[in-house]
Amino acid sequence: MSINYQTLSFEYQPCREQNSQSMQSGAEQAVYPVIVVGAGPVGLATAIDLAQQGVPVVLVDDDCSLSTGSRAICFSKRSLDIFDRLGCGQRMVDKGISWNVGKVFLKDELVYTFNLQPEAGHHRPAFINLQQYYVEGFLLERAQQMPNIEIRWKSKVAGVQQNGTPGTCDAAVTLTVDTPDGQYALRGRYVVAADGSRSPIRNLMGLDSKGVTFKDRFLIADVKMEADFPTERWFWFDPPFHPNQSVLLHRQPDNVWRIDFQLGWDADPVLEKSPERVIPRVRALLGPDAKFELEWVSVYTFSCLRMERFRHGNVLFAGDSAHGVSPFGARGANSGVQDAENLAWKLAMVLQGKASDGLLDTYASEREFAADENIRNSTRSTDFITPKSPVSRVFRDAVLKLARRHPFARQLTNSGRLSVPAVLSDSPLNTPDSESFEGAMVPGASCVDAPVQAARESAWLLQHIGQQFTGVLFCGEKNVDAQTETALSALGTSAIPLKLVVVTRGEAQSQAQAAALADAILLHDTEGLASARYDAQPGTFYLIRPDQHVCARWRQLDPLAVEHALKRALCVEGTA
Repeated sequence: MSINYQTLSFEYQPCREQNSQSMQSGAEQAVYPVIVVGAGPVGLATAIDLAQQGVPVVLVDDDCSLSTGSRAICFSKRSLDIFDRLGCGQRMVDKGISWNVGKVFLKDELVYTFNLQPEAGHHRPAFINLQQYYVEGFLLERAQQMPNIEIRWKSKVAGVQQNGTPGTCDAAVTLTVDTPDGQYALRGRYVVAADGSRSPIRNLMGLDSKGVTFKDRFLIADVKMEADFPTERWFWFDPPFHPNQSVLLHRQPDNVWRIDFQLGWDADPVLEKSPERVIPRVRALLGPDAKFELEWVSVYTFSCLRMERFRHGNVLFAGDSAHGVSPFGARGANSGVQDAENLAWKLAMVLQGKASDGLLDTYASEREFAADENIRNSTRSTDFITPKSPVSRVFRDAVLKLARRHPFARQLTNSGRLSVPAVLSDSPLNTPDSESFEGAMVPGASCVDAPVQAARESAWLLQHIGQQFTGVLFCGEKNVDAQTETALSALGTSAIPLKLVVVTRGEAQSQAQAAALADAILLHDTEGLASARYDAQPGTFYLIRPDQHVCARWRQLDPLAVEHALKRALCVEGTA
């Protein structure tokens, strides 16, 4: 049965802190490991990731429904890899509209076509289009399956107070929570503020975001219709049906199409949302006889900004509460989901006593770097799409005309450079290469996928990487030699549990060797793509973080080097 996620409403339930007998008894108030504020995609992803790693979570939200309208619709391959790890990626792909190809037009002429995933051998497409309420709905249903996530609706944070000495076990945060039954105090060791661009927690703490607001307005029209447009991203500069402005067209599930119309700064946002203004614009694009219905309309002005620091004591900001970008390039929701995956494993390690509180400082530094990269690219896209001077307009139009015939000009064309994960090459958690490697899988990069076989069945490499520290050994066409087998056994004694994956190009390991490597996951690199993408020679060993980022690699496995790299990746004292 199909669920209408736009009409769902969730009941408010009193919580244990509001029990009058408990309050009168003077019982010591519980301190939860993590409180997540905000049940959007970022808050839900954070809560699920923590719960999967054994950390109990209280998730509070001031509303009792999912997002209104389609909002964020473009979710990248990296986000899909994360959703796979959270247990709901397949649902996203099954419902979403997969696409890899985009087209750029000047007036009514095709300038060029690009493919964001030109090579085969990837489990997920470059992007799917899926309305945000579906993403939230699928994540919520996954969260509801987990016994260590408690969700509290109609619970608005009205006060924030930090207690204890920062960086110590006695540090905690007390939230004052407004409910239909009145206020109560909620205490947590850490608080994740995923409460959106207007972040009440940020405001309560007297913090702000700084950046640039662009003087332009855009109209979003979600149009329900049956159309024969291909499943591609189409972007027009100065089209005849909307002269001197730009238009973006995307397909969504349920025969819904997203159309973005640039309006200009002088446009009246209230007037432009009226059907009398929207319908003629849509009809100019689709033709006078087109049949369609308006499903959702919004007018927005966008900014590129961020908080100076994403960590303030035991309060950590993630998603739109920490940073904001223009919608060109699908960087908002995707970067927020990547915030969640970066933060969750670090919180889990700290709470489980496997890392010091200082590890959380690297959440801030790594994701601040990623936010700066997103803001830089988003600002460049906005400047190209909406030139700020006559000279800029002449330059842009010249680039577009050259791009019809000259590939170099296509590199300068910017209709919204689409989201890619940040390469955290300067992270203090990385162990720099001591030997020569080629390719993109440098320390700090997020892992790429490749087809493999597991137990003689088709599988994907990323299905076996992540959630905990993982060691990946590439052994080529040979079986694991005795020396490497001994080294692998030594890794099993590490204080930090390490999942082992052995990737072979040859036939499946012998029964005797498979028994010796019983604690390892054995994969067959059927097409050689895993070895090629990781520049792997026989004996190459990768150490992968729980969030599927490379943190170290070697040409030969050395247990002492791996142990040192593990400590470095956890900010253990004496390994800098």
